[in-house]
Amino acid sequence: MKKSILLSKSDFKFLNEHFEKAIMSDYNKSRLRAEIKDATIFNDEDLPNDVVSLHTEATIVSTADHKEFIFKLVKPKDADIKLQKVSIFAPISIALLGYQTNDLINWEMPDGIKEFKILKVRRLTPSETTN
Repeated sequence: MKKSILLSKSDFKFLNEHFEKAIMSDYNKSRLRAEIKDATIFNDEDLPNDVVSLHTEATIVSTADHKEFIFKLVKPKDADIKLQKVSIFAPISIALLGYQTNDLINWEMPDGIKEFKILKVRRLTPSETTN
């Protein structure tokens, strides 16, 4: 059985409010919709520290070629790929959202379905979340 993703109440509210106008593939949209519906919701302060959520930095590794990547998940208006800040609605963010350290994730990326392992998650400081 697939585990349900873990979301804070504020992330759950943000995702539901902005979901329909987010630009993403039909595949990612239907997957995210199903994951949000089945998510385990926590009070913001009770969400485990190693869960990828809005305003966290995730270090991941591709299981295919062992390349490491670091992404900071931010609101769409704060996204800046040069600073490794990606929108919460970007394909990689959708793939990571709600998963924890050591989880394996599969998600449709522009060049096909890829598998990643989450190595580390860190909460961003307030100054790191905006441009």
